[in-house]
Amino acid sequence: MVAVNKNYSEVAFKLYPKKNDKVIQYGTAGFRANAEDLDHIVFRMGFLAVLRSKKKNSSFIGLMITASHNPEEDNGVKLIDPYGEMLDQSWEAIATKLANADDSSLDSIINEIAVNENINVELPASVYIGEDTRPSSKRLAKAAYDGVIESGGSCTDYGIITTPMLHYLVKSRNTDEEYGKCSSNGYLEKLSNAFKTIRKDVYSHKNYLSELYFDGANGVGSIIMKEFLPFLGNTISVKIYNDKHNEVGQLNHNCGADFVKVQQKAPEGIPHVPNARCVSVDGDADRIVYYFTDENGTFHLLDGDRIATLIAGYLMELIKDTGLNFNLGLVQTAYANGSSTNYISNSLKIPVACVPTGVKHLHHKATEFDIGVYFEANGHGTVIFSDRVKEIIKKESTNTSLDAKKLAAVKYLRALIDLINETVGDAISDMLLVETVLHAKGWNIQDWKATYYDLPNRQLKVTVKDRNVVKTKDAERYCVSPPGVQDAIDKTVKKYANGRSFIRPSGTEDVVRVYAEASTQEDADKLAAEVVDIVRCLAGGI
Repeated sequence: MVAVNKNYSEVAFKLYPKKNDKVIQYGTAGFRANAEDLDHIVFRMGFLAVLRSKKKNSSFIGLMITASHNPEEDNGVKLIDPYGEMLDQSWEAIATKLANADDSSLDSIINEIAVNENINVELPASVYIGEDTRPSSKRLAKAAYDGVIESGGSCTDYGIITTPMLHYLVKSRNTDEEYGKCSSNGYLEKLSNAFKTIRKDVYSHKNYLSELYFDGANGVGSIIMKEFLPFLGNTISVKIYNDKHNEVGQLNHNCGADFVKVQQKAPEGIPHVPNARCVSVDGDADRIVYYFTDENGTFHLLDGDRIATLIAGYLMELIKDTGLNFNLGLVQTAYANGSSTNYISNSLKIPVACVPTGVKHLHHKATEFDIGVYFEANGHGTVIFSDRVKEIIKKESTNTSLDAKKLAAVKYLRALIDLINETVGDAISDMLLVETVLHAKGWNIQDWKATYYDLPNRQLKVTVKDRNVVKTKDAERYCVSPPGVQDAIDKTVKKYANGRSFIRPSGTEDVVRVYAEASTQEDADKLAAEVVDIVRCLAGGI
């Protein structure tokens, strides 16, 4: 089978030649690197998006330009499959081979993909492009657009949007808008209508007060949140900070979800109001964490673990009220705080599964439940409802023979399904979901914090010569290579009460990540530092 355009090598060399021999891998979040190294890679991903569209019988494919929580000088690109899911893992190796190939070999590689994947290259292809607010994003979006057009596809560039919005748009278009209207306003309307239906314009309830401080990470989240507020009406008051998305060097700098999670302190740019409920999103608004600072100036973080337990616990209560038999489960990674896992298993009695870090792993596992809740500790997560659940809920919502309590619960659950962006972690959707649950329970942020107490923890990273020398198993909780590393970690952990630590190679940076827990923050910090020394000594740290 022969590709439509036989001059990929010539076109690539002319428009976006390969500038360096740096090897790059398609990982959990696609390709990420310094923006100056990405032009030829993004252009080639335009080729790949067209091939993927043809492979999926002319379905629309998404192509997002973002580096999420990375520094502003970085950027990245990732593909989105037809139903809003991440690119199929079998194509990650294909993407990696295409990205690293010499210009002269592109023709043969593209034709090889077409043959091996049995692609009908005569089919039309369509691609949606989105981008974050980085100075390099517009240039790279143009490279992606050129790649799509040069390989015979059609392309729509949605400009600056959040990553979850592009996931939503792709799924909406491929489901003939069954998932929602295929437009930016359609996204805002779907979420806001569901939120207002549930809230019924009630501003406060018991200890809950609808006032929120929003850290936009100086990125697209602040832009979309400003557009969103008129749709929400008077249901919630959101004060937006860190919205200087046009200032170079500001994106994710001392602000945003990753900064708050890793540094465990409030971002710059948000005023200190004791016990005020605050949220931070990341650069492309697919992560969210909550936090507050009490009257004594002590910082309190409510991360993805907290969000997951809040949502899962409430869904469990709601399912019981419906009287329906649904299998609810929660998916975590090794980064989940040990206290959260104990709380979910022992107090909420909800099944917990642990998988390797990366949304693709959590998302896949969550589909094994009727209702699957998944969140990484960094605040990236969502809820997935099976088709069976949706069909039953839709049918039961019109069942007038149900008693009033059950019928109300069913209708409430149906509205929640519309409020949740099932395709991927979505900071804005997740924020509205958390606010819905807190409002329903009548909780303020201190009430939420009091459900259980986190073990103190610390995350660090170590620059290494080659992160790939570190190999793990058991959902990344056990290091199998280099030899001796896990034994050294185990010996060190035993020195600390409630100690736990693991290492893993980063999927987005050339570093090894270290996580540690212990009974006190001092011990957690000491344990993390000792494990960093182990990595430097035994895993080639520099």
